[in-house]
Amino acid sequence: MKLRNSGREAEKIEPQMAPMIDVVFQLLIFFMLTLNIVEPEGDFNVNMPITNSSEASDEPLLQTDIKVRLIANEDGSLNNIRVGQNNLGNGPNVFAGLNNEILLYIIKPGSAISKDMEVELEADYNLHYEYTLKAVSACTGRLDPSGKHIVRYIEKIKFAPPVGRPTEGS
Repeated sequence: MKLRNSGREAEKIEPQMAPMIDVVFQLLIFFMLTLNIVEPEGDFNVNMPITNSSEASDEPLLQTDIKVRLIANEDGSLNNIRVGQNNLGNGPNVFAGLNNEILLYIIKPGSAISKDMEVELEADYNLHYEYTLKAVSACTGRLDPSGKHIVRYIEKIKFAPPVGRPTEGS
């Protein structure tokens, strides 16, 4: 079957650009809204020692973990703070005492030793949250005497599982 030209010139069909641009913008908005920016996980900067583990080191080993235990009363108030084997009590200045005790461990704030040190907080299960926050604040540092700058003691703080957590069957 042959198509005949009726003698008139064929009309040139021009595509409509406005609907195409609308579709492009809709696709652009869709991909912008569904984009998930994921930070790389597990990218750790680990420096391993060069010496063999079987070789004994002549340097004294420095303590890099400080264990802080927060003991609660039955009502959830603070009963005692223990740093290592030292009992600090529960008086009004107990967190200032904790701050001073941490300062004794790190020797000099901001030093390389303090950057490697880590505080492990172990709190009773029923301890009120405010005491944990105050302990974290006391371990991380203090304001300098002028009151303008924060002197950092320790930046690495980890939490041990709570003590006295009720079992599922109770």
